[in-house]
Amino acid sequence: MKVKVKVKRLVLQTLKLAVLCGGERYTDPIENPAFSPPTKGKMTDVAASGFFILVFDAVLGSSLWTGLLLLDCSSCGGLEGVWAFGAVKWVFLHVFTSVLTDGKPQPVLRRLVALLCLLPPVFESGHFLKASPSEPYSGPSPNLSMLLLGPMASSLACLIWEKGLSGNGKTKKDSVKLDTSGLLMRTLKYFKPDTLYLIAAFGFLILGVICDTFIPLYQGKVIDMLSGKVLEAGFGYAVGELVLISLGSALFSGMRGGIFMCTLARLNKRLKHLLFHTLLKQEVQFFEENNPGRLSSRLHSDVDRMGRTVALNANAVVRSTVKTFLMLGVMLRLSWELTVLTCIEMPLLAVVQNKYSTLYKELKEQIQDCQAQNADLASQTVSGIQTVRSFKAEKDEIRRYQEALEQMRVVKRRSGIYSSVFLLVRRLVSLGIKILMLLQARTLISSRNLSIGSLVSFFLYQKPMSVNLKEILYCYGETVATVGVISKVFSYLDRTPKCKEEGDLAPDNLQGRIVFQNVTFSYPEKAALKSVSMELQPGKMTALVGPSGSGKTTCVSLLKRLYEPKEGEILLDGKPLHLYKHKYFHQKVTLVSQNPVLFSGSLRYNIEYGLQDCSIEKVKETANKVNAHDFISAMENEYDTDVGEGGGHLAGGEKQCIAVIRALVRDPKVIILDEATSKLDAKAQHSVLKEIFACGRTVLVVAHQLKTVQEADHIIFLENGEVVEEGTHSELMAKKGRYYRLKEELFSQDSQ
Repeated sequence: MKVKVKVKRLVLQTLKLAVLCGGERYTDPIENPAFSPPTKGKMTDVAASGFFILVFDAVLGSSLWTGLLLLDCSSCGGLEGVWAFGAVKWVFLHVFTSVLTDGKPQPVLRRLVALLCLLPPVFESGHFLKASPSEPYSGPSPNLSMLLLGPMASSLACLIWEKGLSGNGKTKKDSVKLDTSGLLMRTLKYFKPDTLYLIAAFGFLILGVICDTFIPLYQGKVIDMLSGKVLEAGFGYAVGELVLISLGSALFSGMRGGIFMCTLARLNKRLKHLLFHTLLKQEVQFFEENNPGRLSSRLHSDVDRMGRTVALNANAVVRSTVKTFLMLGVMLRLSWELTVLTCIEMPLLAVVQNKYSTLYKELKEQIQDCQAQNADLASQTVSGIQTVRSFKAEKDEIRRYQEALEQMRVVKRRSGIYSSVFLLVRRLVSLGIKILMLLQARTLISSRNLSIGSLVSFFLYQKPMSVNLKEILYCYGETVATVGVISKVFSYLDRTPKCKEEGDLAPDNLQGRIVFQNVTFSYPEKAALKSVSMELQPGKMTALVGPSGSGKTTCVSLLKRLYEPKEGEILLDGKPLHLYKHKYFHQKVTLVSQNPVLFSGSLRYNIEYGLQDCSIEKVKETANKVNAHDFISAMENEYDTDVGEGGGHLAGGEKQCIAVIRALVRDPKVIILDEATSKLDAKAQHSVLKEIFACGRTVLVVAHQLKTVQEADHIIFLENGEVVEEGTHSELMAKKGRYYRLKEELFSQDSQ
């Protein structure tokens, strides 16, 4: 009778706990406008999360009963074992729900988890109370009704509460968009091409876990045989089984690890290729707003961490979850008292881990930002080392880098302090539980309810089980901390370029007539062009002249489609530029700048850059036309000579000459020259300009030298982003306007 009274009290306390865990007080949305009914989309998200929780609950229950059946055990430790299993299941369902909802589960989901964990123990407690001496309580047994009772009753109770009692109240906090589960699910979709690999990996994982689970059990049997507690007739057979299971565990674990690493490598390759492809499609302004070092960090370290975290954590969570429940079934069979003490440790660790995970996530994001900043600073300094040396700014750059490192050190120090405190608290909790277990084990051995071998087996299970639970909690915290990294990677993958989509025009005959029609363009910080209209005629050279900041470079950038006009449009043979095929357009409209960019590789690679079918004969023919073949042939490897990083192995004039060949080998109809021959001697300049002006090409010159301007067929003077005056050199000099005054100010040395 005393036992039944205690059980009745336990049932009443459980029902109260279910109400308290189930959620919050109902608030009428009419009385409090901050509360509003959930939208259809949010209701769908809640329903989907609830479905996944039910599926996970079914997996946990099936794993327990499967383990018990494999061990020929018809019960799971009696009524106490059911309550212990409910406590363990609450930990797993709580963590799983937090992952699904970004750590912010809605009240209905909390109620569902509480009911799923509490209804089966309450049901079994009711059976115990109704038991009579003639029909004593035999304990729970694995049957279909046991598995279906909890999910069906819990779902029905939550549905009745939500539709009939709660009024669908919802707080502002719950209205925040939950994206963690969506980001993780989206990441998992990238594993679709590796489905067969994953099936094989998880198959080997389950086989390895089963073997791992039975190793301590057979070790305990061997110990009992050695101690003389059991007949030694089956000793050799037991040792043989232990060896086979150990070999199977090693084999299956190795196969699982190898396949997972292969899958991870394939995933990283796909993600990096996709991200790099997406970045190259962005407009130039995007790269001006995002430093190269930061983009490089996202492409390499963030993608690696993203794939590693999701793939390896999924592997660890599945392995640890299955292994934990198989071990739990064996531990309940060995001693339910020690199992209950083991289970007390789990909720305590879950509370500590939850608090630490929140702090860990914030610090991880700060560390990632600091690493990207350091990489960007180092990249800028190394790439601009000539400028740093010329201004003797080495000490300033060292100081800046040291300050950035100090900032990251401070953040990592905080992370280390939090980690140390977390480890200390976690180990104190584990130590206290171990002391209680040793005291209880002494009592059980004294009363001969537990053998030495069974105790050894239990402790061999208990430590890995704690490690598995800690691994699950760690993976949860690591996954939550990686959500920020995943979000940044996907923000780049989802970014739509602001430039217009390319067209399909690729005419065989192109005149090269360029028309600016009321073009207006602004940078984020200032206006660049204001309703500019001008025309570039085929077979003629047009020079853009004006003071610094007048808009000359902006006109060139718009003509090369590096930017898109805010207003107006630019026409090529009467058609807007964006209607032409991207590759065709950039072959017909080429730019040669004063400081051309060359990539590390051979001369031929740089000349043929971007061309699919350019023969070496055509390259040599073009080089001959600009008198460059001789100096290239004099090099050690001729056209296969390595130019070095950024063309550092070549002189300034040689780099300009290679850039001219790279432009002319494409047979362009429009050539833009931005002081393209300033570093060439007079003979080389004459050869280059002669070839450029051949074939009736449209030539646009951004001029700084008086001689070049005077030879232009048409001069356009820009100032403050507007066309001030235009005409030939003699016409503009006769007007004595802005062009005349600028010539007197800036070109006087060239006229001497």
